[in-house]
Amino acid sequence: MKAIVHVDGGARGNPGPAAAAAVVTSPGGELLAERAQLLGKVTNNVAEYRALLLGLEAARELGVSDVEVVGDSELIAKQVQGIYKVKHEAMRPLHRAALQALAGFERWSIRTVPRAQNAHADALVNAALDQARAASSG
Repeated sequence: MKAIVHVDGGARGNPGPAAAAAVVTSPGGELLAERAQLLGKVTNNVAEYRALLLGLEAARELGVSDVEVVGDSELIAKQVQGIYKVKHEAMRPLHRAALQALAGFERWSIRTVPRAQNAHADALVNAALDQARAASSG
């Protein structure tokens, strides 16, 4: 089974309150799963990696064997593809975990799109952060 996994992570401030989100769809666009997770205070890049891991976990639980990851972080995509080195020490365990998770699929690919083409995952991140802010100020 093939699925498209849209991932997005974001932090308000860098580091700051952060969330990760993933939307899993069939190649035809049918919604299979969506997840969002608050992360506490982390950087944007950590949030992006956590979104990738969240999306891969959801895809694995659905029995997906061929995953196409779509996100708006060029850094994460190029690090996972081996084009960019992972220079920041704190990112290395997340990078390793992502490669291990991807190895569990028969086929995988990762590509970047402009944020506007990743709107569903981006909206989940912002909704989670808005909800957390409202809960902490209320």
